[in-house]
Formats: sequence, structure tokens, C-alpha cells
Amino acid sequence: MRHHLLPGFPPSVSPSSHAVEADGFVFLTGQFPRDLDDPEAPLPVGIAAQTTRTMGNLARALGALGLGLEHLVSVRVYLAAFERDYAAMNAAYAAALPEGGRPVRTCIGVTALVRGALIEVEAVARRP
Repeated sequence: MRHHLLPGFPPSVSPSSHAVEADGFVFLTGQFPRDLDDPEAPLPVGIAAQTTRTMGNLARALGALGLGLEHLVSVRVYLAAFERDYAAMNAAYAAALPEGGRPVRTCIGVTALVRGALIEVEAVARRP
């Protein structure tokens, strides 16, 4: 098992690794819509912008490990305002993923997320 702290990434908000790799699977810590290059900057406004940023952060984390969104196996999406934001999140989420190779997904409504984010996404990828 390998624990990854990704170079060029800000420290995790929680006491955790950015990713853990075991038996060809890569488990990524939850990504949320912070600016990875300016972590203290305000979060984008609205679920569409936050989803786009979050998926970009996920892609960047995968890229740092030599993987891409096409390697995703499973995704969990957490929404702070599920009923309000589900449709708009789905549109931005679908736009970020390659056609024909989408991972399985669970979407969960929660009461709050770190830094007041509207979305957090955790994922599992597999090395080819």
C-alpha cells in the first residue's frame, strides 16, 4: 500500500493523504471547489461553478498520479443542498467526464461541507 501526498498540492484540509493506492486501486480523498493554486481564495459561486472546479481538482489529482478521469471506477458526490443543486450538478458533472466511460456513482445529501462548499467528490480509480 502506498500513501500519496501530491507535489504541488496544498495540504489536505483533514489529517489524511491525498490518495492511497492498494492492489491497483487508487482511493482519492474528497475534492471540493477550492483553488489548488490559491487555497485561501473564496470558493466559486453556485453549484455549476463549484462542480466544474471540483471535477478539475479531481482530474488534477489523478493526473499527478499518472491517471485521468477515464480511470475512475466509482465516485461519491456529496451535496449540501441536494434538492436545489442536483440537476445543475449533474449537468456540470456530465460535462467533465468522457462519454461512454462514466464511473458508477452515488450522490448523497449532507448538512454541511468544509469551508461552506456546496459539493465534495471522492473517487476510486484503477490503474490500467
